[in-house]
Amino acid sequence: MILLTVLFLCIISTYSASVKGHTTGPSLSNDKIYTFAYTAEVYVDRAKASLKKSAGYRISSDVDVNLLWRNPENDDDQLVKVMIKNVQVENVNERPDAKNIFKGKNTEKIIGKEYLTALQQPMVLELARGKVQNFYSYQNEHAFTQNLKRGLASLFQLQLHSGTSREVDISGKCNTTYQVRQDQVTKIKALDSCEIEKTGFTSHNKILDVSTKATSATIYVLEDSFFKSIKAEENYVFFLNSRRKTNAKIVSKQRLELKSVQAGPGLIAGKQAAGVVKTLDSNYVSMPLVAETVKSECKKCPSLSEHWKSIKEYMHPDKLSKAEAARNFLSFIQSIRKATKEEILQIIKSEKKELLPQIVDAVTSAQTPESLEAILEFLDFKDASTSILQERFLYACGFASHPSEMLLKSLTSKFKGDVANEEIRETLVIVMGALIRKLCDREGCKLPAVVEAKKLILNRLEKAKKDDNVKMYLLALKNALLPEAIPLLLKYAESEEGHISNTAATAIQRYDPSFLTDEVKKTMNRIYHQNRKVHEKTVRTTAAAIILNSNPTYMEVKNILLSIGELPLEMNKYMLSMIQDIIRFEMPSSKTVRRVLKDMRSHNYERFSKPGSSSAYSGYITRGPDISSTYSLDILYSGSGILRRSNLNIQVFDRNAQLHAGQVVIEAQGLETIIAATPDEGEENLDSFAGMSAILFDVQLRPVTFFQGYGDLMSKMLSATGDPINVVKGLILLTDYSQEFQLQSGPRASADFQGGLAIDISGGMEFSLWYRESKTNVKNRVAMFVSGNTEVDSFFIKTGMETTLEVETALDFISTVQFSQYPFLVCMQMDRVESPFRHSVTKYESLPSGRRYTARKGTAEPLEGCEYPLHQENSDMCRKVFSTASDSSSSWF
Repeated sequence: MILLTVLFLCIISTYSASVKGHTTGPSLSNDKIYTFAYTAEVYVDRAKASLKKSAGYRISSDVDVNLLWRNPENDDDQLVKVMIKNVQVENVNERPDAKNIFKGKNTEKIIGKEYLTALQQPMVLELARGKVQNFYSYQNEHAFTQNLKRGLASLFQLQLHSGTSREVDISGKCNTTYQVRQDQVTKIKALDSCEIEKTGFTSHNKILDVSTKATSATIYVLEDSFFKSIKAEENYVFFLNSRRKTNAKIVSKQRLELKSVQAGPGLIAGKQAAGVVKTLDSNYVSMPLVAETVKSECKKCPSLSEHWKSIKEYMHPDKLSKAEAARNFLSFIQSIRKATKEEILQIIKSEKKELLPQIVDAVTSAQTPESLEAILEFLDFKDASTSILQERFLYACGFASHPSEMLLKSLTSKFKGDVANEEIRETLVIVMGALIRKLCDREGCKLPAVVEAKKLILNRLEKAKKDDNVKMYLLALKNALLPEAIPLLLKYAESEEGHISNTAATAIQRYDPSFLTDEVKKTMNRIYHQNRKVHEKTVRTTAAAIILNSNPTYMEVKNILLSIGELPLEMNKYMLSMIQDIIRFEMPSSKTVRRVLKDMRSHNYERFSKPGSSSAYSGYITRGPDISSTYSLDILYSGSGILRRSNLNIQVFDRNAQLHAGQVVIEAQGLETIIAATPDEGEENLDSFAGMSAILFDVQLRPVTFFQGYGDLMSKMLSATGDPINVVKGLILLTDYSQEFQLQSGPRASADFQGGLAIDISGGMEFSLWYRESKTNVKNRVAMFVSGNTEVDSFFIKTGMETTLEVETALDFISTVQFSQYPFLVCMQMDRVESPFRHSVTKYESLPSGRRYTARKGTAEPLEGCEYPLHQENSDMCRKVFSTASDSSSSWF
């Protein structure tokens, strides 16, 4: 037995001695040069397109690898020399000569003699247990060629046992998973886990943003403890969330295949790796394996002023409903983001008055420190004569895609200072509320500027004495949606009257149902059922909507249903319509409502046969695989037949997010004295008033007043021109996504998606005592342009793809009321005009010399106009309204 044991130990020791250099990672043989064929390819195309027609390029070369030194005390520690030679650059796919930008150009001309020489200088890698411990190269070498070398060096990193590790390579420090099967190893790198310096930004709302999917896999085949072949592939895919057909992908491939093994130089003697490297070449320095940021400068790009001169004709106010305006707005923003404060100011100060509002939109939307400094220096809030520009600036701040703390701090400072125009002062604090919400959504609620702004609004609301000031701060909270503001909003909703209570109630209505606690619902129930005081019906119906949209209990729904029949006439009809709409449109509370309706005390003819013209109706604008959009239109009248409130809402949603795209509310009150009618309960003391309030892309705008008080009403009726009042007009940056990322093969890639909207919303209310008719008209004119540019910048060549889509459309909401008879006639119309929809894809490759290849494909299709369906009663009523109008017009002759 002892003899067998001794014999076994001898065999083991003999085997260990014969396998010199046994390591836990790849191991090179002494005195050998391994020659590999290396290719690095880049493809850019649409997400599901075949790579055979993609834009891109290929860098190919030979790579010589030989062992310089092995640690005499540790076979796992090796120095490896890697040298690139015979470099070639070509199209990634075969092309005719006329479409080949590399035709007639050798590698030295394409890359440049200096860069080619640097690229072919050898690098040295210290490999320990299969990982690159040190990357040695020349310090003064250009970052671009260093990154190409880093991309090759990262392939040499390998683990010979299955498992996960945190690994550093050109992509940063990443989570990496290895799967080992005999002589094949698969490495999966989780690109979203990589720690590397990142630049860029995303849009605030997910629906307006871009989704990214990134994968990386490398397959190693080993032979005699070293590489026989390596195949690596990275994929980056980008989808516009609102339209996933607008997409792009970047594919990066690397291949390293062994061609030959020949005799090479012997090992260098030495005890430490650093000393051996210095012996080889004293100019070598150890550098990070993580990629350096490389930015190529645009040598032939126009200056900001030159760019503005080329597009200014499209930015005239008369052209703001065109897609061309949105297209040039986006390109102007890109130029501003590269400009200095002085260049921006030069444009602003030298332009004509009618173009200045569009310049302010673009400069504010650029959201760079330079653009913010320039616009704040230009605008003087102490000067009331520039209030139009101040308002455009503030609204552009409210719609900011990725607002900074500095922006909120600047607005807070302006609000504390002198503001000449009271409407601008009101807009200032309302926009501050929108910025608070956006910063809080990005986990910035504890930023000093956010804390200061929240404190200012809450404290000043509690101390406010004038109704106008109270309303102003409530509107700011309606945008901010602070959880800590809910008790204050409840107080004002229940204890105040008119605009104050209504604004507070609608602010609560904007909160996510998860914030609507039992205390909130108790207060809303008290308001609706008037347990403590009499409330006007606009506040009561809002309270009912909050209850029904926040997971109501069986008894809450039952009490609301039991109240129908005891309410004022038009409120009865409105609540019936609301209940029917909940059931028909399958809203979250529809199951509870159906349960309650099984009880005949709640559901009987007497309750559900009440007459009236008020209504509530919801429907789909679009239903698609990516997103859907709905509209809801409700209209509430007073008992005398005069419009009390019309409310048009448009919501956009997908599986994970929702966007309140638009809301237009027209309100009127205190008009009963004009037609000698009796006001409804709780509305006896309301002043004559009519106005419009709008929410646009989740931002509450400053309300617009048509008239205030009986005297103002009569004055405007006598001087009325019939022209609509503008609510919002301008250019809005909707989608704003920009990201840069490092490809493993060495180049830097980027994805930029921008979406712009040229918008014109106006509304008016006509009131005729002669014809005993009122008409409200809300006109929405919009033009949208979206551009996505996905590019790989390799310093000596750019390749990428631009995808665009554009649409121009109009949505009109008209409400006509004839109160010459009772029951009065009400007709609501919601129409969309026929719209052109265009989509194009352009793939390109370009050299610094100006030689360029492009391939463009575009489609155009009409979006048919339509009249959106409302409830059947409305259709029947419209027939009567138009037949009556036709009869009355013919009686004149």
